[in-house]
Amino acid sequence: MTMTPDRLEVFEEIRERLRPECERLIALYPDTRSALIPMMHLFQAEEGYASQEAMRAIAGHLNVTTATVESTISFYTLFFRKRVGKYMLQVCRNLSCTMNGAEDIMAYFREQLGIGHLETAEDGLFSYEEVECLAACDRAPCMQINLEFVYDLTPKMVDDILAAIKGGTYPVAPLPQTGEPPKTWIMNQDSQVSRGDKSPGAENVGHPNNPGGIGDPSGVIMLDRIILERERFVGRTRERMVNEPNVVLEVVREEEQETWQPS
Repeated sequence: MTMTPDRLEVFEEIRERLRPECERLIALYPDTRSALIPMMHLFQAEEGYASQEAMRAIAGHLNVTTATVESTISFYTLFFRKRVGKYMLQVCRNLSCTMNGAEDIMAYFREQLGIGHLETAEDGLFSYEEVECLAACDRAPCMQINLEFVYDLTPKMVDDILAAIKGGTYPVAPLPQTGEPPKTWIMNQDSQVSRGDKSPGAENVGHPNNPGGIGDPSGVIMLDRIILERERFVGRTRERMVNEPNVVLEVVREEEQETWQPS
């Protein structure tokens, strides 16, 4: 997407202001690519999200492709590739949190906010996401608000947090907003998803807390194949760098002898 003159001017001002800190970060690492993530934190703190312009700028600073930068950024829930709300609410849905009531907390958040997983409120104040492990299992259920931790969540705490944010008294600063955020910050770049389909592992899964194919029969089908076609799958062990039992190695050698023909 081509930047408008106004957008170009604003971004170039941001880039020049951050240039000394970017250069300082690059100098810290023997491999300059190690500065990629801290540099994106700098740009996101200025713009409120990981913009395409920031990715191109970082690629230029590090002498890598923009695709290299985007492939790294897209891995992390710490970065948002579209504009989001002033307060990003990320509730942990992993095992320890779920065992300590995270399902109820998430349902209560969705009810109070009027939005769902990966959505932003109409007024642009809140974005909401249910994320994987936040590594605070001893204080479950937990969440992050603009990446700041909140522990031992209860419905009353949810009420107090939302009231404080709406009243302007919450101690965590809002994210900057350089434009109106869209309804969601999902990037539909995968060809399947862009056609309106789910990825195979998420087919027949209607709830965001069931990632990975709960309700998808393909896992059962694969298990049946492994059980019923054992020799076929044992033969594939030569692709893995592991120490297999001798009996398995013998099966592999026999298969290779049967399929190999001299040229």
